[in-house]
Amino acid sequence: MNIDLDKLNYTFINKPLLIGGRAMEFYGLRKTGNDIDFVVIEEDLANLIKLYPDKIKDLSGDLGVCPFEFEIWKSISYFTYDELRRNSFEQENYLVISLEKLLFLKSLTLNLEKGLEDAVLIANKIIEEQSKKSEEINNHNKELLQS
Repeated sequence: MNIDLDKLNYTFINKPLLIGGRAMEFYGLRKTGNDIDFVVIEEDLANLIKLYPDKIKDLSGDLGVCPFEFEIWKSISYFTYDELRRNSFEQENYLVISLEKLLFLKSLTLNLEKGLEDAVLIANKIIEEQSKKSEEINNHNKELLQS
């Protein structure tokens, strides 16, 4: 999946972390909407706010800037870049949030129909990936019990 960040006319200090619908699409779970959601470090957000002062958004304390199709946030539900980037997948220009962290974020929106649907899709994907490990784990367990 290619996301062209060039139109922002900005070089990120740390690669932005892709979340939301595009992350869902990255994992093959569903098609995305029109926006592209990222979480960034505070310094990157401050610099982007200087570039796009008329595109600032504040969702109950989650501060962001929204130029073009991008929604770039300092935090999501007050969870920061550093809290969300663990085990992310590195792409050329950005990181993709891990399935586990994406599930965590979606669990915060279970009261919304879309949040619940997305959480079920992610949970099923995790179960599918974990079940692929079952033969290897069972063989290892047999070896452990025999020794």
